[in-house]
Amino acid sequence: MSSGTGPDLPGWVRWTSVDMADQDQAQETSSSPNFDAYFETIQSRKKLPHELQESLTSAFANIPVSSFPLVPGGKVIEIPAHTSIADTVRILSEHNIMSAPVTNPDASTTIDWRERYLGIIDYSSIVLWVLENAELAAIALSASSATVAGMGVGAVGALGALALGATGPAAVAGLTVAAVGAAMAGGMAAEKGMGKDAATAADHMGDDFYKVILQEEPFKSTTVKSIIKSFRWAPFLPVAMDSSMLTVLLLLSKYRLRNVPVIETGNPFIKNFITQSAVIHGLRGCKGRDWFDCIAVKPISDMGLPFMSENEVICIKKDELVLAAFKHMKENRIGGVPVIEGSSKKIIGNISIRDVRFLLLNHGLFYDFRQLTVMDFMNTIVSIATTLDGSHKTVMIPPVTCKANTSLGQVIETLAAMSFDRVYVVNDYYDVVGVVTLRDVISCFIFEPPNHFDDYFGFAVKEMLNQ
Repeated sequence: MSSGTGPDLPGWVRWTSVDMADQDQAQETSSSPNFDAYFETIQSRKKLPHELQESLTSAFANIPVSSFPLVPGGKVIEIPAHTSIADTVRILSEHNIMSAPVTNPDASTTIDWRERYLGIIDYSSIVLWVLENAELAAIALSASSATVAGMGVGAVGALGALALGATGPAAVAGLTVAAVGAAMAGGMAAEKGMGKDAATAADHMGDDFYKVILQEEPFKSTTVKSIIKSFRWAPFLPVAMDSSMLTVLLLLSKYRLRNVPVIETGNPFIKNFITQSAVIHGLRGCKGRDWFDCIAVKPISDMGLPFMSENEVICIKKDELVLAAFKHMKENRIGGVPVIEGSSKKIIGNISIRDVRFLLLNHGLFYDFRQLTVMDFMNTIVSIATTLDGSHKTVMIPPVTCKANTSLGQVIETLAAMSFDRVYVVNDYYDVVGVVTLRDVISCFIFEPPNHFDDYFGFAVKEMLNQ
């Protein structure tokens, strides 16, 4: 791209022509050290001509959100607040989506989106809820059997987690402990001090532990409304139709949101729902344009990828319990973990946060959960997926990998074509040495101009981002 010439951008969202004004060197404005450290690392590692980076950022800043294509079908899938967690998982699975806005049935006539929408429910929130309940039950079971079994079910439910020293939302905790109390009153015994994590509890109670957690209460009666705020992964932060795509890209990358609702001014309904995955699909459609090809041809190492070092990649061994994989995701706020074998980090598979749907919709997985390792779980997923799509393949889907010299364009193509949210970087022996996420790829194309979010949203929204 020659000096003074802006990138030709109208491919993937029918973008309007833009004025390529010069901008100052990017400076971070967020008060969050995590956000700043991540983005500063990206900016320092990228090997892009400064002029190209400025032109791209300026172009995105002048493209309105209204130019972005609508979700498939043109209608955003919404989930009423009274929907059960089980039905919510079914809805997400049936529509092949990771998340959906939650509506307040009591505010159906309001013109204020703040009253109409309670937040966003996604697999991340559901994983947090499942693990919280598993841990609460484990704590309850770690009390002496005499203490718990001696209480009536109603008393345990009324006392809730507080009586047993657990933490968490009282309503959900009460249901969990009531269920555990019912199980123990039915003749199951717990050993005092047997452990305070779900995996240990599972070893002592076997099938019944997970039956309590997922197949009976609180699973059946817990609604989206009861968990939407306590278990959210990120704030509900919509943008207006006339906001810039740079704002959306920054929210999806630097500020770690996985989705951004779009609301029309004066209209309380969500008009669009822009996800990290949708942006990657959009970038894929820009293939053949000078500005994109100039960046896409570069190896990911030239973009500073992977940003994580080999020691920072969170892995799970194939013989560990699958519950441990989801616990890693919860504790590290990540969307997936590579499955490895041997003394090295040789990758043989992947478990993503979306896979929790198999855990919740297929109770047969809990027939003998004490023996359900990560490898068993992956094999079961293949069997279930085969049944659903009508094919007869039984071969496990291999992990998606690349090398450090793979081009950024190839990574984008892989992520878009396979609808995955990460590619693992491996060496010649297929040992995991890094990971490239959707967030990382989006971050390659932009930086944050000085005071950008002050200009667009103001201090209140910056506070929300830093929560």
